[in-house]
Amino acid sequence: MPIRQFQAQHMHAPRDFIMIDSAPICVEIGAGKGKHALLFTREHPESKLIAIERTREKFVAMQKQHQLEGQTNLQTVHADALPWIVHALAPQQVQQFFILYPNPEPHNPAQRWLNMPFFEFLLSRLQVGGQITLASNIPEYIAEAEQQLQEIWKLPYVKEVIASDSARTHFEIKYLERGELCQQLLIQKPENYTTRFDDFQALAGVNIPKSDSAQSDA
Repeated sequence: MPIRQFQAQHMHAPRDFIMIDSAPICVEIGAGKGKHALLFTREHPESKLIAIERTREKFVAMQKQHQLEGQTNLQTVHADALPWIVHALAPQQVQQFFILYPNPEPHNPAQRWLNMPFFEFLLSRLQVGGQITLASNIPEYIAEAEQQLQEIWKLPYVKEVIASDSARTHFEIKYLERGELCQQLLIQKPENYTTRFDDFQALAGVNIPKSDSAQSDA
């Protein structure tokens, strides 16, 4: 399906927005109660992870567990991911994005991540060689995402079946215990890949996207 251009310039900063520094980071979108975020930061003390959650109840649960565990390389954010990412992240700042078991939007396919115009902006924040991990228990969701990667975004990826003993999120545990097929796409940003937002920074004044389409010159 065709993808219209994302209107980043119309995104207002979230309430109580606090700017972050421009150091390389990892970002989890829709972090829920923080199970993966806490696990990742324990296992990768050299990496900083920002975990974003929109739902207040889940965010509070993640925040409380973070206070108990105390990882200094984890920052929790209560916000809608789209405006936060537009205002907080610099071009090519992110080493990894994690989108684990997102809402499949059964009644609104245009809101699935790889169908959204925003996905192009997300790619502009990813470092060359950086990775997006997209996991789902819905085969049709993964199949559609693969098609979009091939036809629209022109990005290399690897598809993996998630091991039955994996336990990164509460959803993942539940789905695997029910015997469901859980899969993930490991999406990589190659060299010479360009987007219309490569020079866009929301807090730097007026920005003009520099080309007409997302493309790879590789």
